[in-house]
Amino acid sequence: MKKKYYLFKMNMKTLNIFSIFLMLLSLAIFLLIYREESFSVFKSVYEPFILIYIPYLVLHELLHSLAYVIYGAKFKNITYGVHIEKGVLCCLCKENINKRNILHSLLYPFAIIGVISLVVGIIINNPLLILLSLANISGCSGDLIMFYHLSKLNNFEYSEYDDPTSFGIYTNQDLSKKKMIGLDYVGRKDKLDRNDFRKVTISRSSIIIIISFYILILISIYL
Repeated sequence: MKKKYYLFKMNMKTLNIFSIFLMLLSLAIFLLIYREESFSVFKSVYEPFILIYIPYLVLHELLHSLAYVIYGAKFKNITYGVHIEKGVLCCLCKENINKRNILHSLLYPFAIIGVISLVVGIIINNPLLILLSLANISGCSGDLIMFYHLSKLNNFEYSEYDDPTSFGIYTNQDLSKKKMIGLDYVGRKDKLDRNDFRKVTISRSSIIIIISFYILILISIYL
C-alpha cells in the first residue's frame, strides 16, 4: 500500500477526563506529602504558584521543541502556539520525524519538569516546586495518551501541521480503523497543510484571557 498521512485529532473530552484523574492523583500525592499541614503549605505558595504557572506551561512546550531538535528535527520547522480557547498550548514540528524522536519529545516535559522536579522538590522540601511539578503532570494527559498509542506502532513517521489539535502518521499501514482512546480518526491525505509557518502564534482570545487572568491575580493579591 502507498504511504499516506493518517490524520488524528485529540478528543478533548477524553483528554480532560484523564487530566482530571491526573489532577486528583496529584492532589492525593500533595496531601500525602504534607498531611495535616497541606492547607497551610498550599496557602503559603499559592500566590507565587499562580504567577509562575503560565511561564511553567511555556517551559513545557520549550522542552518538547528541545527534544525535537536533539533527535534530528530542524528548528526552523518548529512553531509555537497559544490557543487557550481550544484548551491547548502547543509546539508543532512541521516535518516528518521518526518514532524515536516523537516518543522522546512527548516524554521530556513529563519526565523533566514533572517526575524529576517532583523528586527534587521532595528531597529539598520545596512545596512550590512540588506543586508546579504535580500541576505539570496533571497537564500531560495528551502527551501520555499519544505516547501510549504511538509506542505500539511500527514503521511510521510522525508530523504536525497547521491544526494545533491534530497530527499525521505517515505510513503504508491502514490506520483508518485503528482504535485509539483519546484520539479521533479524521481521514487520510497524500500531504499535509503546512502553510502557516509563523514562529509564534497567540490567538486574540488567548491574549485577552491571559491579561484578564493576571489582572485578577494582582487584584486578589494587593486588595
